[in-house]
Amino acid sequence: MSRRLTMVWFVVLGLIFPFTLVAQAEALVVVRIAATAPTLRAELANRLDVWEHGGEHDHVLASVDTADLDWLRDKDIAFEIDEKATFSLRRGLATMMAALDDPATRGTDTIPGFPCYRTVESTLAMAQDLATTRPDLVTLIDIGDSWAKTQDSSTGYDLLVVKITNSAVAAPPAGKPVFFMVGGTHARELAPQEVVNRFATLVVNEHGTDPDVTWLVDHYEIHILLNVNPDGRKEAEAGELWRKNANLDFCPDTLPGVDLNRNYPFEYACCNGSSTDPCSTTFRGPSALSEPESQAVVTYANTIFADQRPSDLTTPAPADATGLFLDMHSRGEYVVWSWGFTDQPPPNEAELTSLGRKYAFFNEYLPRQGLFYTFDGSTVDYGYGELGTAALTIEMGGAFFEPCFIFDAVVLDGNLDALRAIVKHAREPYRSASAPDTTDVRIDGRSTGLASVGDLVTVTATIDDTRYNNSNGTEPTQPITSAVTSVDLPPWLAPSTTAMSASDGTFDTTTESVTIDLDTTGLGAGRHLAYVAGSDSHTGVPTAAFLWLIDPAVAPTLQGTVIDRDTGAPLAATVSIGPFRTESDPTTGVYSLQLPAGTWDLTAIADGYGTRGQTGLTLANNTTLTVSLELPALEEIFFDDMESGSGGWTAEAPWAITTEHAYSGNRAWSDSPGANYGNGVDIPLTSPTLTGLTGYTDLTLSFWQRHELERPFDFGVVEVSADGMEYEIEIASTSEQSAWELITLPLDLPANPDTLQVRFRVVSDIGTTLDGWYVDDIRLVGAPPDTDQLFADGFESGDTSVWSSTVN
Repeated sequence: MSRRLTMVWFVVLGLIFPFTLVAQAEALVVVRIAATAPTLRAELANRLDVWEHGGEHDHVLASVDTADLDWLRDKDIAFEIDEKATFSLRRGLATMMAALDDPATRGTDTIPGFPCYRTVESTLAMAQDLATTRPDLVTLIDIGDSWAKTQDSSTGYDLLVVKITNSAVAAPPAGKPVFFMVGGTHARELAPQEVVNRFATLVVNEHGTDPDVTWLVDHYEIHILLNVNPDGRKEAEAGELWRKNANLDFCPDTLPGVDLNRNYPFEYACCNGSSTDPCSTTFRGPSALSEPESQAVVTYANTIFADQRPSDLTTPAPADATGLFLDMHSRGEYVVWSWGFTDQPPPNEAELTSLGRKYAFFNEYLPRQGLFYTFDGSTVDYGYGELGTAALTIEMGGAFFEPCFIFDAVVLDGNLDALRAIVKHAREPYRSASAPDTTDVRIDGRSTGLASVGDLVTVTATIDDTRYNNSNGTEPTQPITSAVTSVDLPPWLAPSTTAMSASDGTFDTTTESVTIDLDTTGLGAGRHLAYVAGSDSHTGVPTAAFLWLIDPAVAPTLQGTVIDRDTGAPLAATVSIGPFRTESDPTTGVYSLQLPAGTWDLTAIADGYGTRGQTGLTLANNTTLTVSLELPALEEIFFDDMESGSGGWTAEAPWAITTEHAYSGNRAWSDSPGANYGNGVDIPLTSPTLTGLTGYTDLTLSFWQRHELERPFDFGVVEVSADGMEYEIEIASTSEQSAWELITLPLDLPANPDTLQVRFRVVSDIGTTLDGWYVDDIRLVGAPPDTDQLFADGFESGDTSVWSSTVN
């Protein structure tokens, strides 16, 4: 997946910054402290800005300034400077400082130096746009004011919840299950806020196109508090390492604010897990819920969640308790559940552990109860402890100011996948967490089914009880005992379900393929949802696929041929019409498909050819539309195997052509020939400018690579610039790949670029260095302009007048 990145060069030394910001960055170091005694851990948490907690070596990782270093020495507390973490911190601050000093990067809708992250204002604008565009799905709810706005209504911000549910689908008597996610608690944590933003957008935009998102929005309520700490976030956007809210009543001159994640009422100030010092990063405030932001969260949570357990430490929430609460944070790559204030396990320990391991299956984080040090008055302990709602904290990524190329390629996808999966558990999380998942639901072998009313359709799926992260303990698994399917309503709401069979004849393993021939008699023409859910001792959450049914007596037909644009030869192509697929005949190029009436996009693709199609084809019942497509053969625009030298590439040392390894011939590019790459490098290798690309489509960059890089700290990055404006970015290599592998990157570039440049970069932190990256046989292909067509098809203009439409 490619992401857009404004060109930013990570050069930490030698940049010219405002003096005060330089002093802030250079005064901070990150230290690692061996801390096995609970009293010492608590003391460190109260005094220092603690980042990371524990792990196998029983340590505390914290950022400190010169005064903190003096305190550690006076207390005779042994520490060592963590050079990796210090470098990461300073690089993030330096990136923002450089951008803040550049007028071109100020006043935009993203954070200076970090174009993947929205500002507070653009986040609020995104929410308003969602509500305006999809009022049937989105309601904006103002749940309170930030601290600054409580002081002066002309400043500060509203705290907005995006409530997402299909208002046209009535709630059952028990109500729709509720999922509640909070972003932005700690201001400097850039990545979690943007993950929350992207998830809200995804859920709204994919309703009606993704079957699981569709049923979740129809039958659940998804509540997303986009930013609970907007005042503090604005300080972070200005380059401050700001954690707390912006309450100027406390420590106004040096470190204002209250740590909102220590201000909640459940076990507030109970266990030396927060600070009474207003200048501490974990200052808990003068009393529980002293801050308007935490007040707003509690008031709102109490309106959407039922109180399902007493507020003690021993009574479990009932098995049928409903609701799911997530608080999104960084850094450290953890999935965390209660309690945070004590090592005593929560009464729903087994269920919360299973839930945490399910989430961590997708992002590969460490699942664990609490963190290494004690913290009290937290958001998640309130959600679980006070209300009995299943609750998780996600500590994502490896840095507060996470570089965009890491966020886009590493942090975002794993957490979006996890959120798509975990939100399903909001109905009965304590039961479904330990139950099997359903994956790969298909109808007649396809992700979207198309059949005639009354047909038998074959529904298949995989029921899997092994999708847990077992990096911290092993999740018990059980053999699958059954699976069911339902149509139009999820199994718990459907008037009836139909039992499915194990494909091998017996339910006896932890992963089973299941199948059923489903009779569609009695179902009307149109789109349906086919659900599948599996069980062991508990029933898992369903996964769905779209099933479209047509009446063949009236359904429209789309037909035509697919041919080679230059020769007129018929092509074997995959023809996509909306979500439906068919194949053209390899000997004639003819395709034909009956499909539901509606407006669809048509595309055809064949091996070695560019994609062509037509958007917005309107098909009415009792009609036939003929659309023939000419596909252009892909051309090699650029190829370099390095056998003839540098070929106009600009290589920053130590990039050079080497004979150490090569995919073909004897030569390849290496970022560090004959040696390991260095510490703290950002080394580019830039291609010559490729010209004359106007009109080319389906541009695809490919190359062969082998690599040895320290994951997740060091990366091989590929960038492509269209017309010298900005870069598309892809992380192509991490960890070790000693065998040569082919990387193919379809380029999502602005339409009709005339010029293009490719850049390979190795970006490293400090510490471990390895052999690095080798790149060979770099190739760019694309479909040439449509200048020599056999006939004019009118596709670009949307003109369909040249095509026949026949009434049946």
